[in-house]
Amino acid sequence: MGAKENVAVNQLLELLEARFALRVLWALKNGHPQTFRLLQDSIGHITPNTLNTRIKELRAAGLLIHDGHGYVVTALGADLLKRLSELPAFAGKWSASQAKIVTVNKIVK
Repeated sequence: MGAKENVAVNQLLELLEARFALRVLWALKNGHPQTFRLLQDSIGHITPNTLNTRIKELRAAGLLIHDGHGYVVTALGADLLKRLSELPAFAGKWSASQAKIVTVNKIVK
């Protein structure tokens, strides 16, 4: 990976590492517009101030818009979510591996 790609990856990771940023995008993955309140309920345990900040950041990054009916991901945001679509399968494998590690650690102790 070249220097330009590294910079781009680091910038994207910095954006997505912000608290609840990925959850905001993930809540919109079905493509249906969500109002602020519905989005807040979809994410759960997010303060209005934090959600407002994440929305502003994701809009500025071109990943999210308000279409008059609610918040939706842009084509670029949908592309990112498509690339993350294997996350649930990986999360299942990872979770199962964590359970095995806990079991092994209990046996070893």
